[in-house]
Amino acid sequence: MLRTAQRWLRRYRQEGLVGLARSPRTDRDTHTVPPDLVCLIEGLALRMPAQSIASIHRRVVAVATERDWPVPGYGTVYAIVRRLHPGLVTLARDGSKTYRERFDLIHRREADAPNAIWQADHTPLDVWVRDERDQAAKPWLTVIIDDYSRAIAGYRVGFAAPSALQTALALRDAIAQKPDPHWHICGIPATFYTDHGSDFTSTHMEQVAADLQTVLVFSLPGQPRGRGRIERFFATVNQLFLCMVSGYAPPGSPPATPVLTLAELDERLHRFIVEEYHHRVHSETGIAPQARWEAGGFLPRLPESAEQLDLLLLTVAKARRVHQDGIHFQGLRYLDLTLAAYVGETVTIRYDPGDLAEIRIFHRDRFLCRAVCPELAGATIGLKDLVHARNARRRTLQAEITDHAKLVDLLIGAHADVSLPPSEEEEVPPLPSPRLKRYVNE
Repeated sequence: MLRTAQRWLRRYRQEGLVGLARSPRTDRDTHTVPPDLVCLIEGLALRMPAQSIASIHRRVVAVATERDWPVPGYGTVYAIVRRLHPGLVTLARDGSKTYRERFDLIHRREADAPNAIWQADHTPLDVWVRDERDQAAKPWLTVIIDDYSRAIAGYRVGFAAPSALQTALALRDAIAQKPDPHWHICGIPATFYTDHGSDFTSTHMEQVAADLQTVLVFSLPGQPRGRGRIERFFATVNQLFLCMVSGYAPPGSPPATPVLTLAELDERLHRFIVEEYHHRVHSETGIAPQARWEAGGFLPRLPESAEQLDLLLLTVAKARRVHQDGIHFQGLRYLDLTLAAYVGETVTIRYDPGDLAEIRIFHRDRFLCRAVCPELAGATIGLKDLVHARNARRRTLQAEITDHAKLVDLLIGAHADVSLPPSEEEEVPPLPSPRLKRYVNE
């Protein structure tokens, strides 16, 4: 002990505290096991199904004895297996997908301003609500979030499965100015970042992105990483909103009795987003989402008109013919006075599946009007207005016919042959007098 203390004192005087540190062993991580035996141990450790160290040791001892190699002890086999890289073990035992999730480098997109990047995704909600037939069903939630501020630009709740239509409708709501004065997030994003689902990679969405001058970016197929912000919002909805809603049923729990309708759930979710989530300080940014989006006097880029946005984002139905009693669609009848001038012509209709009270009518890519279904909208068109529209259309057509007739008479009269003198005109035979039909018994 005395000599050890003297040695420590000498090292301290020569090197300071560094001299008192324990020196690593020069033979650390080395062994006398032949390289082929090391490869055998590592290969057995990477095989599936996974084997215990004891099982690997027994098999290695048998092979070493048979080939007259030095027989390694259990501790040596354990040390060789323990030195294997965790990524190598994960790739061999759990596959490439798990390896990518744990060890692949992630390119994390960072937005430097509001509306620079928007993310979109869908998720089923763990809550039972009553559908239109008063049956229990779980709805889907489509959300579009601003990457910079974490504010929600738009969302859609419905029973329909994720599709390009649901994405387009949610994007329309996100871009348009909101009717709620407390919800300010709007505008056209510079980049729209989504996963590689078929609803996002559709031709319709590509055309929408091109028309809006927005860059459409997809994550790699089967690798929805780098979009943790929207996944975190889904967790927030589950933890702070759905758990307080009647009918909440997390995975593994028995079905709950539905109490709310879809419209009631939508109203409550709207209040949660606008009144709570947007004003709650975000743990990562340190600022409430709406305050961060509004900071710096940001002015969003908006479409020229609501009709232009509808033309881009609303679904395009099959062509419909304008009948005398209006347009027939989904078993309903839609009417507007503007259609009086297009009876018999083919038009394109666009509609919101969540609100079939009215449809938008386009003729040769030009917006005509919004036709209303009286049964759904509660609006009626009076007979007097209808007769006035019909008469106006008839007068317009009659005036067009008269103009054409005048033009024809003018052109034909200018090129007609000169009339012959009265003496040289051919004598026109008189027309035979009509004869009455007589019957045999007369």
